Amino acid sequence: MPMLAQRTIKALTRAVGFGLHSGDRVELTLRPAPPGTGIVFRRIDLPEPVDIAASALAVTDTRMASTLSRGDVKVRTVEHLMSACAGLGLDNLYIDITAEEVPILDGSASSFVYLLQSAGIEVQKAPREFLRVKRPVEVREGEGEQLKWARLAPHHGFTLGFEIDFQHPVVDSTGQRVQFDMGSGRYSRDIARARTFAFSRDVEQMRANGLALGGGLDNAIVMDDTKVLNAGGLRYAEEFAKHKLLDAIGDLYCIGKPMLAAYTAFRSGHALNNKLLRALLADQTAWDIVSFTDERQAPAGFAQLARAW
Repeated sequence: MPMLAQRTIKALTRAVGFGLHSGDRVELTLRPAPPGTGIVFRRIDLPEPVDIAASALAVTDTRMASTLSRGDVKVRTVEHLMSACAGLGLDNLYIDITAEEVPILDGSASSFVYLLQSAGIEVQKAPREFLRVKRPVEVREGEGEQLKWARLAPHHGFTLGFEIDFQHPVVDSTGQRVQFDMGSGRYSRDIARARTFAFSRDVEQMRANGLALGGGLDNAIVMDDTKVLNAGGLRYAEEFAKHKLLDAIGDLYCIGKPMLAAYTAFRSGHALNNKLLRALLADQTAWDIVSFTDERQAPAGFAQLARAW
């Protein structure tokens, strides 16, 4: 039987957009990469290009987004593109970028999924390596109404459960708890289209602080005190919770390998997700690296290439 192999894309693919927070125009070129490369961002706008490999320890800023750094060179807002890579089971990819921030495109991961799918998925001649969680690791912050937590537990597969808790009539009226199994092959359809969201009262404050300069109704769900301002409404009944889960998939993939684990979280975000990864890595007895020389031994659904839609 064939092994469960690493994957990259078959051909170059490009996108042009604007950074959500910077508002800067940015060009993205996604390129195939050899086995064992991982997901590597390359800042090609600098006098000497700088490579920044996705790694939990390379995450240096988690305010409003996940930022990867190498020295004083950064790539910001990587989580939606990382989520798409995880959702499609891509192990190796070079991402050439001409500015400090990944373009927001439509505010979800679906544009990145489309780009990667259109380039084609190539199966490589090397076993896919998984980081397997062997015993539970949990991080918690706050108490009472401020409580938030995130947890990884052993599981033969990769499942995620996320619960949000926003005191807002629009969010309260939607599903605030969502479960997803990565082995289902339904990432593109059920998760990828969930957009980032913001409250209009916060947007002005963010802009005053030099954030959300590229944000708007075409790349985010925006709400006032009582309603969604986007003409098309929501894409999913539980789009808010699904977007937080989409973010978590991207944040967790920053560890550099797909995981075999059950992730559960309550009101978590980029900072707590990264804190969870660092806590896991710090305990050498809590994880190991495994591969499947016979794909039948892998979790259900992991051997299939992800369906487009």
